[in-house]
Amino acid sequence: MSLPLTDIVITGFSAVTAAGIGTDTILELIDSGQNALTPVSAEHDGDQEARWGKALGFKATDFIPPLKARKLDRCSQFSVAAAGLALKDAGVDRGVILPERIGIALGCGFGGVANSAEFLAGYFAGGAEGVSPMLFPNTVSNAAASNASIEYGLKGPNVTQVQRFCSAESAFLMACRFIAEGRADIMLAGGVDDLTPLMLSGFAATGQMRRYAKNFGEGCGLLVLESAEHAAERGAVVKGRVDDIRTVGLLLPGREPEGVDHLLGSCAAPYLLSISGTADLLPTFSELYPGTSRFYIGSVTGRSLAMGGTAMAVLLARLQPGQRGLHLAASPEGPYFAISFSGGASV
Repeated sequence: MSLPLTDIVITGFSAVTAAGIGTDTILELIDSGQNALTPVSAEHDGDQEARWGKALGFKATDFIPPLKARKLDRCSQFSVAAAGLALKDAGVDRGVILPERIGIALGCGFGGVANSAEFLAGYFAGGAEGVSPMLFPNTVSNAAASNASIEYGLKGPNVTQVQRFCSAESAFLMACRFIAEGRADIMLAGGVDDLTPLMLSGFAATGQMRRYAKNFGEGCGLLVLESAEHAAERGAVVKGRVDDIRTVGLLLPGREPEGVDHLLGSCAAPYLLSISGTADLLPTFSELYPGTSRFYIGSVTGRSLAMGGTAMAVLLARLQPGQRGLHLAASPEGPYFAISFSGGASV
């Protein structure tokens, strides 16, 4: 499927990761060849000497009042913080823009797992009397998007996508559709995930610590998408443009090059290539555009199911005016995404 776009721009972005707050810290690590991964204790990784991208420096109360922060799960804390930063970066005045015209589309992988485990533990230990009603709203993956919309009064479309390692890209596609169809003027789009020792224990038990769960991370990356007309009317600084979104559901064994041709079409070599999800593990993808500079966010802040939001934000932060960027994302069994951007305020 191809969705060519000519009037959707990016006016802001944000990231909360193991590298800290914002995209600059991630770019510094990429340039220095370093990363924000830290060792995982042996009791949680099955003695496999694993590393993870835990956002150890994130403090929810820097962005959310303490009493409110206590009620939110970690994914919601990430999303509320990142949403506020992205809206500020885009210069969005929520007092001027109709709340019904601003929405959020968020990809999320394991959101709610920690609270679900705690909620169910209470039930198994004490039956119905042992469950905590305060935990229940945070046991679902759409809690992060819902809490961000409540915090900032976003009354437009609100959706959550859970689609393996392309969760953020699926949310991004839906956000673009909402704007193209006139259902919203502004959409927050990206991905959020948290990471707990319980999850690592599960990865170790299923033999994933050296495969798809290697160097898992957490955090939130969001972009502010806006119709070009609306951005111009409010005098917003345009930081990039969405040129094209292509996706295929499956690369058939033995016919991978054909599938990649469908995915990329006649796409010219970009200035910068962003690799996300499990695309780094696919030889067919790794051989693309041999002369193009590329980065893989998973090796810097950790792999996650919704890492695409952060990767796209970093790509936009690095692109200069007029430069073309390509974001490639993959899940082991599909889908596969190719999202083309143009960078800079001069687009």
